[in-house]
Amino acid sequence: MQSYKIALLAGDGIGPEVMKQAVKVLKAVEARNPDVNFELNPALFGAVAYFETGKSFPQETKDICDQADAILKGTIGLNHEDSQKIPVDEQPERGALLPLRRRYNTYANFRPVYLPKELSHFSPLKAEIIGDGIDIMIIRELVGGLYFGHKETGVDEQGRRFVREVLEYDEDQIRNILKVGFETAQKRKKVLHNIHKSNVLKSSVLWNTIVDELAPSYPDVEVKHILVDAAATLLCLNPGQFDVMVMENMFGDILSDQGGGILGSLGLMPSACVGPEKSYYEPSHGSAPDIAGKNIANPYSMIGSVALMLEMSFGMESESKHLWNAMKSVFAQGYGTPDLAKGDDAKLIDTDKFGDLVVAELNKAPRPQ
Repeated sequence: MQSYKIALLAGDGIGPEVMKQAVKVLKAVEARNPDVNFELNPALFGAVAYFETGKSFPQETKDICDQADAILKGTIGLNHEDSQKIPVDEQPERGALLPLRRRYNTYANFRPVYLPKELSHFSPLKAEIIGDGIDIMIIRELVGGLYFGHKETGVDEQGRRFVREVLEYDEDQIRNILKVGFETAQKRKKVLHNIHKSNVLKSSVLWNTIVDELAPSYPDVEVKHILVDAAATLLCLNPGQFDVMVMENMFGDILSDQGGGILGSLGLMPSACVGPEKSYYEPSHGSAPDIAGKNIANPYSMIGSVALMLEMSFGMESESKHLWNAMKSVFAQGYGTPDLAKGDDAKLIDTDKFGDLVVAELNKAPRPQ
């Protein structure tokens, strides 16, 4: 029997609703695999943790995450008004999310931008642009750059308020994420788009220097350099040219959200945040406090994060593929939650029903021998 400890950080807003579906799927996977056991350990994280404990990433949650084999994280954050009730340094993104990344050095963020042709009706792009579908892996450096650099606020000698935030990278950080990019490209189409801004930023000059140093070690991978602003344009005009894209932290934050836009919703973009010893998995979308508690949120991104966890942390590639196919099958049958359903023929379902249908489709797949 192989046992895995999973920390469940449901978070805020719609987090608990979509996490419920993730748990439903994990129990179904466990039932299909008699030699596998999932020990699920819920813990407070985000605004809900702050209001209960005074910390958005309390010590008890850290202990549970430290002991886990993998972490499954829901959505965090509140609307602007409610966020003001929390001290700036304890607001969920600063007080919980960034410390989580730093604690486990989850430097490699994988964000698949995946839309098969049969689901192309979700996208705002024209059918001729989508072609046979979109299948891009955005790899984002997650623990360096502007988000983690030195920050300072104050008043200068002229009495003007100022802010100073430093973009910092060292060559080891850059090399580590680029290796992930090259290795991922080797497993796919052997093309790596290196996204940078070297015409302005010296950090990108160093980044590109290390790309050139690493490239000879991956002779089977073609490197294509592209400025980040050009990449943003081409993601809309010709997304099919991209396969693996690697970039620094802030570029990855922005372009991966744009990737959600070309799919039609960030609700269609799960993610994996991988560190040397531990990884966490999360939907890329926000906590949507305006629809929290209504049972209408689309749980695809949360369940897709489970699929990534099965593959990347537990080596269950076959079950991961079955889970992706199960979700695709639900959509192919015309079902959709309100945020995705389009047209009079859409079969509207709620969050719970989506999870139930995914489990039903998963159970049609061949069971592991």
